[in-house]
Amino acid sequence: MSVHDVARRLPGISPLHDLCRSLAMLDAILCPEWDRRWHSFDAYWSPTEAMASMRDGAGGEYSLVFSAAGVYARGFDHESPMSPYVDDGPWPGVLDEVPDVFRPYVDEPSFADEFGLPVVTACLWRESTDDRWRAGRIEFPEEGEDSDGADWLFQLLTTGTPESYQEWAEDYFEVRLDLEAVRHVYALRPLTDEVVAALNPRRAAAELAEDIKEIGYPVGTEA
Repeated sequence: MSVHDVARRLPGISPLHDLCRSLAMLDAILCPEWDRRWHSFDAYWSPTEAMASMRDGAGGEYSLVFSAAGVYARGFDHESPMSPYVDDGPWPGVLDEVPDVFRPYVDEPSFADEFGLPVVTACLWRESTDDRWRAGRIEFPEEGEDSDGADWLFQLLTTGTPESYQEWAEDYFEVRLDLEAVRHVYALRPLTDEVVAALNPRRAAAELAEDIKEIGYPVGTEA
C-alpha cells in the first residue's frame, strides 16, 4: 500500500485530528516515559498550528501539521529505497506537487536533518477546501509501490479503530488492554480514574494533567 492508497483511506481532517489526539492520550496513559511513546500531539506547536507525530524508536516517523489551511503530512521509513539519503535528495515526485500553502513545511527544520535535507519518503496533504487527500505523482522503484513505507507508518490512522490500537499496543507495550476503556478514549470522553486504571493500574487521571493540556484532550465531568 503506497501513499496513494493511504490518501484514499485516511479520514477527513476533523476525524483525523480527533484520532491523533486519542492515540497520543492512550500512549501517555500507558507509558509515563515520553521518549518511549510512539504517538504524541502538541496542540500548541505554534500559535496557529497543532502537530501530531509518531516515532517508532528505530528511525521510522511521521508528522502531521494541522492548520487553518488544512493538513500537511510527511512520513519517513529509514529502510525505504526511496530514502533521501539514497541520492542526496527526496525521491522524485514525493514533494514536487506540494501546494504553495504547505511549501514552508517542506523546508521546516523539524522535518529535516542537520544539513537541511528533508527527511521524507511519503508525503500527502489536504487543504481545508479539498474533498480528498492528495499526493504527488511518483514513479516508484522496482521494489514496488509499498516502498515508501506509508503502509505501516500510517496504519493506525487508516484503520482508525479502537480494536486496531488495542492489538498494536498489546504487542508494543506487552500489556492486556480493556477495549471499552480504549473506546472511551477514542470517543474523546473526559478521563476518569476508573478508565485510566482500566488501561494502566499504575496511573491516575491527576498524573496526566500536563499531557492532557499538551494534547488538548477534552476535560469535564463525565456523565
